[in-house]
Amino acid sequence: MTDMPAPRLAAEVFQQRLLDWFDRYGRHDLPWQSPRSAYRVWVSEIMLQQTQVATVIAYFERFMARFPTLEALAEAPQDEVLHLWTGLGYYARARNLHKAAQVALEAHNGELPTDSVEGLMALPGIGRSTAGAIIAQSTGRRAAILDGNVKRSLTRLHAVAGWPGKPAVERKLWALADYYTPDSRVADYTQAMMDFGATLCKRSTPLCGHCPFNDVCLAYAQGETKRYPESKPKKPLPTRETIMLMLYDPDGRVWLEQRPASGLWGGLWSLPQFDSQSQLASWLDDHVLGPERLPPLACFQHTFSHFRLAITPQPVSCDRLKGVREGGVWYDPSQPAELGLAAPVKSLINQLTPFTLTSTPGHA
Repeated sequence: MTDMPAPRLAAEVFQQRLLDWFDRYGRHDLPWQSPRSAYRVWVSEIMLQQTQVATVIAYFERFMARFPTLEALAEAPQDEVLHLWTGLGYYARARNLHKAAQVALEAHNGELPTDSVEGLMALPGIGRSTAGAIIAQSTGRRAAILDGNVKRSLTRLHAVAGWPGKPAVERKLWALADYYTPDSRVADYTQAMMDFGATLCKRSTPLCGHCPFNDVCLAYAQGETKRYPESKPKKPLPTRETIMLMLYDPDGRVWLEQRPASGLWGGLWSLPQFDSQSQLASWLDDHVLGPERLPPLACFQHTFSHFRLAITPQPVSCDRLKGVREGGVWYDPSQPAELGLAAPVKSLINQLTPFTLTSTPGHA
């Protein structure tokens, strides 16, 4: 505990105040709370990474309807998993969820290894906080969590300086999270910490007047709630450019190709991409019969965490492809197959207005 700042309250007092607040104002009717199982908690926790609760609920319910058990998820084709994930973003989460289910089916008899945090962390895509949440909420055993909401709340309460992503700062926050975690009502406490950060100690507009800790919160006492947690030092986002080929056949179908398993939109189906018009022209000459270019659509940007992608959609009509091209399909927008589509590709195929897509970080 040498890294831990001085507690603002005795652990028992903190727990009682938080649980009293949760009993009155917490969220008690989320779909993964009833029935509550390790599998359902796990899926919800992975979906809630980088995505708000209001967005996740509908995705979670559709996902559970199709994959009600870990075995059903493990045995499903990856395309179907990605299809149900389309629109949630951060698709590595879905690929890891699918892979982890397969590992659990093979190595743990179709169950998540909830005996220890370390056992869960051995599965793809499960970090320390997610493992703690799964154990606490599905078994009731003591396990600390430190998601974005908990980091924000503890950082403000103790006025912890520095970006929470720095190892030294994160160690302090983990020590505090462990100190305050109770031995009883652990599932409620864990949900309470997430709800508290999501609905009261909010990122931009914390409701400090209603906070059960405003008498001991250092950030509130200093009038600096907006300072905490400190942001990651920002670097300018570079911009990359790409041309997306919207190739239509006489039946109105559009040609899609599957992205490599790793990297940008890994495993999803996308429009063919090209770095230049000459590269596109060469591809059309090699693979397409009767190509006829239409005017390009307006360029738009898709924002990722580490760069912006400037996309120019290029519609082209054709008679057909030359020969057989592996790794692609003709996709009928009027009778869409259940494929996982990259978000801007889905938008273009549906003939929506191109727009800039951004994702909201946090576990709110």
